[in-house]
Amino acid sequence: MKRVSLAGLGAFALIATVSFIGQIPGIANGWHSDTAVAQNIKTQGQIQLRLEVEKQVVAQDRQGKQSQKWEPLKGQAVVRPGDVLRYTLSGENKSDRSVKNLILNQPIPKGMVYVLKSANVPNNAKIIYSIDGGRSFVENPTVKVTLPGGKVETKPAPAIAYTHIRLQIPLLAAKTTVSATYQTQVR
Repeated sequence: MKRVSLAGLGAFALIATVSFIGQIPGIANGWHSDTAVAQNIKTQGQIQLRLEVEKQVVAQDRQGKQSQKWEPLKGQAVVRPGDVLRYTLSGENKSDRSVKNLILNQPIPKGMVYVLKSANVPNNAKIIYSIDGGRSFVENPTVKVTLPGGKVETKPAPAIAYTHIRLQIPLLAAKTTVSATYQTQVR
């Protein structure tokens, strides 16, 4: 399988106890494709990862009706402030054994903002988020806000605070693939 990478921005996936470090698409002009395989040494299982990016294109027909479609970013891709990108992260278990507790981490690229509630994950998976650079993850990140008068309240974290997305998959059967999508917007 191919991994799409974009110069200057990093992505990584943590598989059990083995780290996989790659590049993540974001804001740049050069795309490269090559193969990436992460291997869990403990069980000799192979997880092959793929990250694909599509740009949302909104079109208007002659009657003024708007439609949206997703176009893959290829070659000399250019994104502009306000553009929405959809990432698809796939992990394929190429081994003959099930993989337990698969964890895939994806940083939100610099210059991008996570689109709240845009993650779409398989039924058996859980998605959690980090707002502290990937040090901790929770389902619903919150921040403390000091109100006029000095009172401190806990509020949902704003989209701009999100730094990482983590996909937790309790079991990935042998010879199967799992995929998740999420969106970001160019600042």
